[in-house]
Amino acid sequence: MTTPVIGVLALQGDVREHLIALAAADAVARPVRRPEELAEVDGLVLPGGESTTISKLAELFGLAAPLRERIAAGLPVYGTCAGLIMLADKILDPRSGQETFGGIDMIVRRNAFGRQNESFEAAVEIRGIEDGPVDGVFIRAPWVESVGAEVEVLAEYGGHIVAVRQGRALATSFHPELTGDHRIHALFVDMVRDAR
Repeated sequence: MTTPVIGVLALQGDVREHLIALAAADAVARPVRRPEELAEVDGLVLPGGESTTISKLAELFGLAAPLRERIAAGLPVYGTCAGLIMLADKILDPRSGQETFGGIDMIVRRNAFGRQNESFEAAVEIRGIEDGPVDGVFIRAPWVESVGAEVEVLAEYGGHIVAVRQGRALATSFHPELTGDHRIHALFVDMVRDAR
């Protein structure tokens, strides 16, 4: 079986860290900034950053519409932090003009765990991840307020949903790419392989 090619949306956020984590999980990882680069990948990671900025830059670079189309058509996609927000079908408190790419039937709350100075790390048990909890790095992190019937809740922290999966879409409120633990990226690489 050939190695999957997985892109990282390279408009803002922890692009380099995700590229390293994907490579460690046996994928060919490359940055995606243009529609023609998006067309060449088997899966895509939406990194953290600022969701309103990602939304605006995706429009500016001509990526928003192709991204929505490919996600709707079943492109495997994994969103962390702001990437989780961008995969939500609805945001509770969107900034003016903010739009998402959609893909997961969930409602999310931006910056739900607090401001930058309230960022923290915590051990998070995730369904489907073996060998103990993962280190969750929560930086101005969102949480999932509610999910539709087709969404599988993979993890909760402090009574709030922080990891979900719906079909070929995976999302976490936290940043596993900052920890050196590549198990969630390996799970996503397996999802991409299964989709091919």
